[in-house]
Amino acid sequence: MHSRFGNNVLITGASSGIGLASALLFAEKGFKVWGVSRSATSDSSDGKNIIMHRMDVTDDSSVASKIASIWEEAVSMTGRGISIIIHCAGMGIAGTAEETSHADATMQFETNYFGVLRVNRVLLPLMRFQGPSLVIVVGSVAGRICVPFQSHYSASKSALESYVEALRIEGRPFGIHATIIEPGDTNTGFTGSRRSVIPEDSPYAMQAKRSITKMEQDELHGASAKAVAKVIVRMPQKKRLPIRRAVGITYKLMLFAKRFLPDRLVELIVSKLYAS
Repeated sequence: MHSRFGNNVLITGASSGIGLASALLFAEKGFKVWGVSRSATSDSSDGKNIIMHRMDVTDDSSVASKIASIWEEAVSMTGRGISIIIHCAGMGIAGTAEETSHADATMQFETNYFGVLRVNRVLLPLMRFQGPSLVIVVGSVAGRICVPFQSHYSASKSALESYVEALRIEGRPFGIHATIIEPGDTNTGFTGSRRSVIPEDSPYAMQAKRSITKMEQDELHGASAKAVAKVIVRMPQKKRLPIRRAVGITYKLMLFAKRFLPDRLVELIVSKLYAS
C-alpha cells in the first residue's frame, strides 16, 4: 500500500494497545514503522518493517534526541524522513473533579496533551519542508462527552480536539494534514493500567466505585485495539481527511445524536449510565 504522504510512520505508545495494533497493521500494509514508548526494553527491530525505540513523551530531552535519531535513521534507510505521525501514547486517571490533586491532573495532561505537543514541536518543522505530511491523534469519545470520575482524562482529550482543529487550518498551507480518531470503550491494557486517585474516605467513594466498575466492564466488552487500528490505517488513503472520526457505529450514532439533543438531556443520559 502506498499513500500520498509517503510510507514512513512514527507511532508513539507503540508497545501495547492501539499503538501496537497500529504498528503491526501498518507494517503488514508495507509501511516502514518506527515505534516509540517508554516501556520499550531497548532499541530493536523485528527484522522487517517495525523498529522500536525507547522514548518518553513527557521528557523534552528524550523526545528531542530520539526524534532526531529516528529521522536520520529513516533518511538513511529510505531516502526520506517520517511523513506520518500517529499519537497513541496515553494514560488514564480515575478521580473526582474536586479531589484530584494538581500533581495528578498535571500528570494526566503531560502524557495525553503535552506529549503530543512535544513530539509535534520537534517533528513538524522537519515534516513541513519535506512535503505532504499527516498527523493522526488518538483522542476519545470522552473528549466530546465528558465521563464522571474521568474529568481530567476527558479534559485532556477535549483539549486535543481543539488542538487538531487549529492544526488543520494552520498546517494546511504547508502540506500538514491532521485528524483525530475517537475510540469509545476499547478492550486494551488501558483498563488495567488506569490509576485511581480517589481516597477511601472520600464522600464520592461509593458512587465513584460503581461508575468505574461499570466503565471497566464496558471496556472489557468493547472494541478490540485492532478494530481501532483498522480505522487509523485507512486515514492515509483518504482524499478528504475527516476532522474527526469516531470508531464504531454506537459511538457515531451517540455523537450524531448529541448534536441535536439538549445539553441537559445528554447530561441525564450520562448520569444514568455512569453516576447512578
